[in-house]
Amino acid sequence: MPAPRSTSGRRPPPGPSGRARRSGRGGGPPRSRRAGRARRRNTRSDFWARVLSALPAIGLAIFLVVEGGLVFTLGLIALGALCMHELFRMLDPEGPVRLAAFLGLAALLLAANYGSQFNVLLMAVAIVPVLFGLTLLQVRSGTVGMAITLLALWWIGLALAHAVLLRRLPHGSGVIVDVLVGTFLGDTGAYLGGRTFGRRPLAPRLSPSKTVEGLLFGMVASVLGVWLASTYQDWLPGGKALLLGLGVAVAAPVGDLFESYIKRDAGAKDTGRVFGAHGGALDRLDAVLFTAVTGYYIWNAMIG
Repeated sequence: MPAPRSTSGRRPPPGPSGRARRSGRGGGPPRSRRAGRARRRNTRSDFWARVLSALPAIGLAIFLVVEGGLVFTLGLIALGALCMHELFRMLDPEGPVRLAAFLGLAALLLAANYGSQFNVLLMAVAIVPVLFGLTLLQVRSGTVGMAITLLALWWIGLALAHAVLLRRLPHGSGVIVDVLVGTFLGDTGAYLGGRTFGRRPLAPRLSPSKTVEGLLFGMVASVLGVWLASTYQDWLPGGKALLLGLGVAVAAPVGDLFESYIKRDAGAKDTGRVFGAHGGALDRLDAVLFTAVTGYYIWNAMIG
């Protein structure tokens, strides 16, 4: 039967079964378009929330880097202890040896501040018999607990010891700033690029939200961040800055995925709540624990 016509001879506007319904809602924009706008709004609001939550950490980092010496070392010992506490809380059923970890952390960083790479290596070796002795004194003890303790020392303790060693090199404070700028701009670029353009999963088993597009945006942001920071440092040529930025760009996502693997294995979403909804100290420093080591060896080779 033909559709009824109005008195003007034209077909009446489509009803709920016509174009209006197909568009999603009463002639409004399609549902996918509305979802895209909502996603962009959420991305912007979440981005600014991440920035605001990071401001205290940025201020603390600037203070510690500028002070250097024992103040810098003690500040990193405190941050390292917090990161270890978050790690051990996730893996508490395995019985990590906390006292050995905290003593080893302090020994590694103090050795880096007052000694050299050799002294750091010496402390890394000496902590093994100390760990064994403290494990025997602990009520809940075992091989897995010792292994987790060594993981904390080598992942967190050695990385922060390298940050102390880097700070003591010529222009070390400036290089640390460059590494931090590259790391955090890379994280921001990966977040914005992934939320806006992300289509291909990067490592769905480890972190379903990470995408290949986010990885590429983050790497470009890291390199550009280090290069831009070097334009204010006449002692760092552009070519060396690009090489340092490339090292940061490669190491940062590896550190991020490393921590994601541990969290997924432990069944945890975040390591803590120091930064509210944006996770704990280990969530914010996971990439730095890899880029600080990379930055040290790249810069040490450049000035060697």
